[in-house]
Amino acid sequence: MVNKLIRWLESHQQACFYKKYLGVECPGCGMQRSFIELLKGNFVESFVLYPALLPTIGLIGYLFLHLLFKFKNGANVLKNLFIINAIIVVLSYIYKLLT
Repeated sequence: MVNKLIRWLESHQQACFYKKYLGVECPGCGMQRSFIELLKGNFVESFVLYPALLPTIGLIGYLFLHLLFKFKNGANVLKNLFIINAIIVVLSYIYKLLT
């Protein structure tokens, strides 16, 4: 089942608009490939392709849990997770541009 999903995702990847038309990678470039590598179980390769994927998945997971269970300090935790996630995205994008 997972292998069928992986094959389908690999054959239906979308090209990045920025990279295609402007020749510059966007801050989200690599997320699709990183997700596919994560599904394959290649955690290191997934992290190398897009370091913010795991924190993003954690953020979305915590958001859904907070919506279901209404954690006492859930909004503050979500705010902090979002800030950390944004910092990771920006730093990895800057690193990608410089290398």
